[in-house]
Amino acid sequence: MTQTSTHHKTRTVGVEEELLLVSARTGEPLALSSAVLAAASGDEAGDVFEKELHQEQLEFATRPVADMGALREEIVRWRAEARRHAGSVGAQVAALATSPLAVEPSRNLGRRYRWLADQFALTAQEQLTGGCHVHVSGEPGEEGVGVLDRIRPWLPLLTAIIANSPYWQGKDTGYASYRSRVWYRLPSAGPYEPFGSAAAYHARVRDMLSTGVLRDQGMIYFDARLSPTFPTVEIRVADVCLEPGTTVLVATLVRALVETVARAWRSGEPVPRVPVEALRLAAWQAARSGPEGRLLDPRTLRPVPAEAAFDALITYTETALRETGDLDRARAGIKDVLAGGGGARRQRDLFEGGMELGEVVRECARITTQDADPAE
Repeated sequence: MTQTSTHHKTRTVGVEEELLLVSARTGEPLALSSAVLAAASGDEAGDVFEKELHQEQLEFATRPVADMGALREEIVRWRAEARRHAGSVGAQVAALATSPLAVEPSRNLGRRYRWLADQFALTAQEQLTGGCHVHVSGEPGEEGVGVLDRIRPWLPLLTAIIANSPYWQGKDTGYASYRSRVWYRLPSAGPYEPFGSAAAYHARVRDMLSTGVLRDQGMIYFDARLSPTFPTVEIRVADVCLEPGTTVLVATLVRALVETVARAWRSGEPVPRVPVEALRLAAWQAARSGPEGRLLDPRTLRPVPAEAAFDALITYTETALRETGDLDRARAGIKDVLAGGGGARRQRDLFEGGMELGEVVRECARITTQDADPAE
């Protein structure tokens, strides 16, 4: 098989995780990101952690790696560092995509955040949501757009696999990923029509910015986009995952999807004719049921059991998964998600088992960094 120079080696992957800062006593979100960043500023973590729109959150990004074991080590390490620095100012970190407890978020300082808050008003105020963004290396031009055009139907399945936000303002929402519903309130968020070429992609971004509704390219919140800062495709549909292993599963599947659709682009396969309206329905269904109900099959857009939809995903990406040695990892990860119901089910099981929501948050904070502790 002939490949261009960037494809003879395994694609690298990096992830960004947005963590919630919470009280070790009550589980309530705490507006302490500035204090945590100040505490971290003296060491290597100072270059890894970043603030988000709201003070109740802390974000970190891993370096790009080709080995999924190395990715897991990075995630475990930076979660542990986040815990250490948060602990120094009286907080914990929890990998929760929404706060189960009621919260009035506090906006971070800065011109861009002020603009965002003024422009989007209550919608911006409500964006205390934790995502997991996966970056996969590749050509940012025609190949990247070929990937964006072909990966669209598969993205809702990723939302379902990692759904980790059942609670909102003290209530069970009935959704497995309510974060995605809140996120989609932003005017540039969600599915997109195929672009066709890199020139068309950049023209559409320019047209969107010329409306004045968005401030800059960073506010192009497509489900998948060409990263404005790195030579990567960035997939943005996942909730932050309670456990590092789930993050690694998502990264594994995303890389395999990117490689699979990139090959489809290179071989001239046509872009699947899937309208945005259908993708919105698939995304809604994934957010509603997570891995526990029916999902829309990406090939037919008809409802099937979640297990059948995930089987289709593994089958579609099997060659790429096998080549990187990730096929068994992906199959085992999907099996675990189906058996356990994912992060949303874990939260609900804790609550239905007799915990108050604040206790659920504190237990999730423990789970978030438990892999960093030596086994008993």
